[in-house]
Amino acid sequence: MTGRDAPAQSRDVAVAAALAAAEKQGTRIVVLDVRDLIVITDYFVIASGSTERQVRSIVEDVEKELRGHGVKPVRREGQQEGRWVLLDYVDVVVHVFAEEERDYYELERLWRDAPLVPWENGRAASSG
Repeated sequence: MTGRDAPAQSRDVAVAAALAAAEKQGTRIVVLDVRDLIVITDYFVIASGSTERQVRSIVEDVEKELRGHGVKPVRREGQQEGRWVLLDYVDVVVHVFAEEERDYYELERLWRDAPLVPWENGRAASSG
């Protein structure tokens, strides 16, 4: 992915991350299109796990799935604690939260102007 040159590819990566989180029974999974709101990334993927172990498992599966798409995170934060893990893929940022942290930080409220990207069917709708 190369910044603004690959919005469709970054959308596909975001959807793949959401699907991988769902495979590990992640909950409250959303994909937010933040391209018109910030310049540092295109999509946020936000998911929750009920335990620290599940958060780590979701993160591992997301990383494995996205490696299959040819991308690796340039930055990873919070892995040790397992309460809020951030995977930065430049054009896609994946946040995996324990439930309490998700409720506390309320990223969806903070980014409420970002359109939701449908992902449940395995493909994002083309939204440019």
